[in-house]
Amino acid sequence: MHVSLTSELESRIKAKVESGLYNNASEVIREALRFMDTHEDWIHELKLAQLREQLNTGIQELVSGKGIKIESASTLDSLFDEIKR
Repeated sequence: MHVSLTSELESRIKAKVESGLYNNASEVIREALRFMDTHEDWIHELKLAQLREQLNTGIQELVSGKGIKIESASTLDSLFDEIKR
């Protein structure tokens, strides 16, 4: 596989290797990809936590009687129209 890098990115990779933390550019790239995967997993977990919090809020509102009863498709359409505004 061949990858084209800007001169700035190439310099940054060379600096990492020259620092002694990595033996070669491939190790730098592999570590960066692992970091990217970890970051994506972290973002996914944050989004799930936020969704769970919103669901819990909705459930608490339903339990306390703040829910809206949807009896027909037109009621649902009206609700969506209201949300859009």
